[in-house]
Amino acid sequence: MNIIPHFTEAEWEVMKTIWRRAPEPSIATDIAAELAGHTGWTESTVKTLINRLLKKGALRFQKQSKLYLYYPAVTEEECRAAEADSFLTRVFDGSLSPLLNHLVDSRKLSADEIAELERLVAKTKEKGKIK
Repeated sequence: MNIIPHFTEAEWEVMKTIWRRAPEPSIATDIAAELAGHTGWTESTVKTLINRLLKKGALRFQKQSKLYLYYPAVTEEECRAAEADSFLTRVFDGSLSPLLNHLVDSRKLSADEIAELERLVAKTKEKGKIK
């Protein structure tokens, strides 16, 4: 099993951009151009973030001529699951009920969201994943 790295908010932005482009490779210039509109980051900032992600093992690269092509080394699903588990453990002591109570109490749920929650509960019961 891979060890899934934890990301800063800025690193999440870069990874989401790279995941959107996958399986095609990404280059720093294109990533910076896509992120510049809503972050204001320069290409230099994006390259710094890419280097951090390479060191964390979240990205891999291939050098092609003078270009560095970046590919995700971890999936978005793996990273979301690891982040969600970490958050649940840190903030709610690993207990799902207080998190769900908070979300239900603090957000207005649509009929579709309520139906989805009901579907998830039924699915959990069917799979026997009840403590």
